[in-house]
Amino acid sequence: MLAKRIIPCLDVNGGRVVKGVNFVNLTDAGDPVESAAFYESEGADEIVFLDITASVDNRTTMLNVVRRTAETVFLPFTVGGGIRTVDDMRNILSNGADKVSLNTAAVYSPELISQGAEEFGVQCIVVAIDAKRCESPIQGNNLPGKASGGKSTCFEVYVNGGRKSTGLDAIEWAKTVVERGAGEILLTSIDRDGTNSGYDIELLDQVTRAVNVPVIASGGAGTLDHFYQAIEKGSADAVLAASVFHFGKFKIKQVKDYLKEKGVSVRV
Repeated sequence: MLAKRIIPCLDVNGGRVVKGVNFVNLTDAGDPVESAAFYESEGADEIVFLDITASVDNRTTMLNVVRRTAETVFLPFTVGGGIRTVDDMRNILSNGADKVSLNTAAVYSPELISQGAEEFGVQCIVVAIDAKRCESPIQGNNLPGKASGGKSTCFEVYVNGGRKSTGLDAIEWAKTVVERGAGEILLTSIDRDGTNSGYDIELLDQVTRAVNVPVIASGGAGTLDHFYQAIEKGSADAVLAASVFHFGKFKIKQVKDYLKEKGVSVRV
């Protein structure tokens, strides 16, 4: 059995790590370079760095922060935010990242996923999916992958830092991005983000059943058991968290020790 990964997420806005609730009401949580170094010393398996306002501000990722963070951290390192072209991916990877995360640009230009996978390999391409629950069939617009038909509970994809609905069904979109070459999915529940109420297991279960690539669970960690449930019931390959680590509620070792006691394979 492959070891399950514990991943701190560094959401960065204006050069600082921030954390909010449901993608809003952001609170400062420190310097990204210092945070990355701290989490490496704590035993993190990977680091995810997301420039959360790059797409909204219509700018590229802050490469200087990426470079300084990458110079400090020797863990696998994923960077996302404001990536719109293959050249953007190349710049991020050449500045020290191991993987790039596509979100908004992938929705509007799905061919970017395929282009990145062909140029750099599927192992470098992560597609981030930010999803929100909806209780009626998605009517949507003309974006590729729009859902049709009705399910009692649906999950809609949002872009631009969770600000804009797309009309895409999250499960169908997950299938599409894998078909186009995504090697991993970072799945965030907007409803659970920053609430400490637990990962959205229903969303997670539907996506992990639908695809054959690793899925990272994100949004809602608040107890040690939440991490376990995401893996046990949601079949997550990795669990990502921010506020419980940033504000000292749990140390990464606590999470790993708890999972190990539950019979989950983790790197120690």
